[in-house]
Amino acid sequence: MPDASLKNRLPSSLRDRRIGIVWLTLFIDLVGFSIIFPLFPAMLEYYLGKGEAGGGWLASAVGQLNQLAGGGDSDQPSFMTAVLFGGILGSLYSLLQFAAAPLWGALSDRIGRRPVLLITVAGIAASYLMWFFASPFWLLVLARVLGGLMAGNLSVATAAVADITRREQRTQGLALVGIAFGLGFVVGPAIGGLSALIDLTQLMPTLANWGVNPFSVPALISFFLALFNLWWIYSHFNESLPSTNKQGSHDGAQAEKSATHGGPLLALKLFSHKLPQVRRVNMVYLLFMLAFSGMEFTLTFLAVERLAFSTVQNGLMFVFIGLVLVLVQGGIVRRVSGRISEVKLAGAGMALGFAAFLLLSQAQATLLFFVGLACMASAVALTSPTLSALVSLYSDKDEQGRSLGLFRSAGSLARAFGPIIAAYLFFRFGSATAYAVCALFLLIPLALTVRLPHPVKADS
Repeated sequence: MPDASLKNRLPSSLRDRRIGIVWLTLFIDLVGFSIIFPLFPAMLEYYLGKGEAGGGWLASAVGQLNQLAGGGDSDQPSFMTAVLFGGILGSLYSLLQFAAAPLWGALSDRIGRRPVLLITVAGIAASYLMWFFASPFWLLVLARVLGGLMAGNLSVATAAVADITRREQRTQGLALVGIAFGLGFVVGPAIGGLSALIDLTQLMPTLANWGVNPFSVPALISFFLALFNLWWIYSHFNESLPSTNKQGSHDGAQAEKSATHGGPLLALKLFSHKLPQVRRVNMVYLLFMLAFSGMEFTLTFLAVERLAFSTVQNGLMFVFIGLVLVLVQGGIVRRVSGRISEVKLAGAGMALGFAAFLLLSQAQATLLFFVGLACMASAVALTSPTLSALVSLYSDKDEQGRSLGLFRSAGSLARAFGPIIAAYLFFRFGSATAYAVCALFLLIPLALTVRLPHPVKADS
């Protein structure tokens, strides 16, 4: 949580205690979500080694992945298969988050942020408990399904920040959200990699009869983090949505329309928002994250191919990316957001992303490679909070949850398909071509960004 000196430097609305609670909520959510990332290759080996492999649907699916990767004559296809396996589970999670985020956001506009956060965090805790007992593969998939549905609460937490902060300080508040994301993605994989060294089934073999598996310790840590998060929200978080903004019984028809309009298809209507500027930001974010999620997903391949990085070095690479992201969001975005418009900051981020992928497409030495990584992390740090701030500033007060839910859904949809597209480009045409194509693709959202209108920041 931000230290006292940072707190004292923040504007009054950013010193609201609830900002810290939301920050911790997001941080713990992201730690629990990313803790599984370094485990995918070992998890594939574990589940294939069980009885499910003999002619089962998992073994059949892995066989198809091996053929897609180029056969089984070398270590490269098997490595590709493991990454695709993790990518499919990650895509499943992101697709469900994409569908659920606007629904949770709209519901929070109706009944408030606090009850929705309590429901979703409890569901996330339940998903980790299921993972703890997930010796059968189907239970692991079910746990990821439940976790993905509940992970739509990120849009609710973001909306809570928008509730608390004044319009002219919105970007600063959402930059703190970005710091929580960055730190969560740094700490989570580190905890996952280290805690997976402890196998409860080796220490107490009888636990295997209950479904405990070699990856139950990371699941247990995630479960207790979620429980602490649930208690923290219940004990310390006061409702951030003003009662006058809640769509209550006096306006039941409008509330029903906001919360349920389109049902499950609400998430597919990313560009149906009544405000054209919000629709344009959603399109920009979708295209931006489509490129970045895909290239981020293939970074480990690139590092192994170009620099022969080990697993540990790949982990440190992501730590470097996370630290740059945190430093830029905390040290630059928060300080300059009052003097430079969100549109210009987002445009600068897009331009940095273009430069980053051009550098990475040609990087053969470690120094140039890390310069490209620094540009890439800076691009995300500049673009993500400023685009989310633009959506909030463009939207009416009573539609913050729905608008930010649709915005987060655009990112989730991109993360569901970006890795698959990037992996195909990488292994079909080579790393240099894949990253160069990605750089050129970023020119599209850059052109859309510079044409966005500047929002009005004065509170009415």
